[in-house]
Amino acid sequence: MKPASYVLAVLLFLTSFAVFGQSGRKRTVESTPNSPTNTKTTQTSTTPESNEGISESRTSAEGETIEGDVVRIDTSLITVPVSVIDRNGKYVPDLRREDFHIFEQGVEQKIAYFATVDQPFTVVLVIDTSGSTEFRLEDIQNAAITFVDQLKSNDSVMVMSFDDSINVLTKPTTDRDAVMRAIRRTSTGGGTRLYDTIENVIKKQLRRINGRKAVVLFTDGVDTTSHSATFDSTLRQAEEADAPIYCVGYNTSRFGIGQGWPLPGGRGPVIFGIPLPRPGGGVPGGIPGGSPGDYRRAGVYLRALSDKTGGRYYNADTLPAISEAFRQVAEELGRQYSLGYYPKTIVKAGERRQIKVRVNQPDLVVKARDSYIYTDKKTNSDQSKSQPFSGR
Repeated sequence: MKPASYVLAVLLFLTSFAVFGQSGRKRTVESTPNSPTNTKTTQTSTTPESNEGISESRTSAEGETIEGDVVRIDTSLITVPVSVIDRNGKYVPDLRREDFHIFEQGVEQKIAYFATVDQPFTVVLVIDTSGSTEFRLEDIQNAAITFVDQLKSNDSVMVMSFDDSINVLTKPTTDRDAVMRAIRRTSTGGGTRLYDTIENVIKKQLRRINGRKAVVLFTDGVDTTSHSATFDSTLRQAEEADAPIYCVGYNTSRFGIGQGWPLPGGRGPVIFGIPLPRPGGGVPGGIPGGSPGDYRRAGVYLRALSDKTGGRYYNADTLPAISEAFRQVAEELGRQYSLGYYPKTIVKAGERRQIKVRVNQPDLVVKARDSYIYTDKKTNSDQSKSQPFSGR
């Protein structure tokens, strides 16, 4: 072979090898902005229900802020309703996430969730319709309707009542006519399953409600016929609740044992000129309970129920006081923030943690719960979803 032919053959061999090597590589194509293969839609929830993966900072149209930059494993979001007032007792509605600091067990936590006062909420309105309300039920209904009218139009209301039974009169709804009809359907009965009702609200109803929520309870606080729940068990459950409970308590003891509000002239009902005993405890044939000691215990219970959940207790012995209490509750709910954080240390189910919320502006007072008992929210959520919606 001639030298020139030999060189040519070598060059052809090397060229074919290079082409073969390139053919084995993946081809890279840069898609243009108009290319369908480059189009992807991403949906991001504004409510942090899952803590797995890396969270991103985002703000919803309703004013919620969710922020974080670390992987969340085996922890759940702890939410804390917060009210802030100045030294004159006026609510402060224009604070930002940066104005708040939250501590757990003395250690500052990173705020991962923030809802402003403009975020709509759901109110669970619970009305005691036992015998002590019999002669003023219509007035109580009127006060409750006035309370609902003071809420924002996009706030939802759920109505429940209880006596010797527990009744869900309407699911959470923004339909004010439906809420009014539900309130008007309340009727008096015997017995008072207060503790069973609180357990039902905390363990079943609240777990079906997302976002900001609160419970408004109207009762004298005396339990007479609960089947399973107790004074102590419901107070412990209250520490697991993620909603404040506002208690509007009326004290029927000032009218005599178990007699409720008096009729004009301070008398009980009269038929054919014969005075009849009033329904309630302490009266022969009436419901057990209603002694002065029962009412003192009731006051302790309602205050503790409110304190443990970050709500407030109102003592309302008169109808004007009831209306004023409802007005104040509506005002506070309309000025309430919601904060959330993921604990820096893993919390065990049933463990109690102390919390403290502060603001970095002077002359402001913060009202929030000071502790919580951790519960497995995922398990509880799965259990509640598997159950039909029922008042019992």
